[in-house]
Amino acid sequence: MATLRLGDVVPDFEAVTTEGPIKFHEWLGDSWGILFSHPKNFTPVCTTELGQASHLKPEFDARGVKLLGLSVDAIDNHPAWVGDIKDATGATLNFPLIADSDRKVSDLYDLIHPNANDTLTVRSVFIIGPDKKLKLSLTYPASTGRNFAEILRVVDSLQLTAKHSVATPVDWKNGDDVIIVPSLSDDAAKEKFPGGWTTVKPYLRVVRQPGA
Repeated sequence: MATLRLGDVVPDFEAVTTEGPIKFHEWLGDSWGILFSHPKNFTPVCTTELGQASHLKPEFDARGVKLLGLSVDAIDNHPAWVGDIKDATGATLNFPLIADSDRKVSDLYDLIHPNANDTLTVRSVFIIGPDKKLKLSLTYPASTGRNFAEILRVVDSLQLTAKHSVATPVDWKNGDDVIIVPSLSDDAAKEKFPGGWTTVKPYLRVVRQPGA
């Protein structure tokens, strides 16, 4: 499988999950989606991540984002792990978890990195837009848990910049000032941002976040 690059339409697939079979593109519908992989069931870091993702699901729901986890273990192993997740984190798994025991999805999304581990998936995140195109990907080693506050922050940036002619600066958080994209002329910017902006450099024009 060739490397999945930003802007590519992500591969479609059928899979068995904890909430029944799905066809990925059909399941996504017109929503944003996040597919994130886990090396295997009953691993400590994954348990904490799935618990945190479940705690934060209302935040993702508010942004129109569907969550989908993946593990290479068989579906009959998932229920016991779901129980462990609740015991350990206080969260009930509230989104589907793929059982990718045949590694079909893992192969499609290049989740097996042999130089890291030739049997377990790496800890990847794919953020997918309503157009089914890849908007962001992150890959962590199995030993490093993901930061779901950062994933939410990135979703906010992706959704904002998809609608407006802006980019988000370093350490930006929802509600902070943003940057007018360089491709927008000052004349065009006056129409989009009639309240004005601060010019730090000709290519760095800071403006209040639209809608904030």
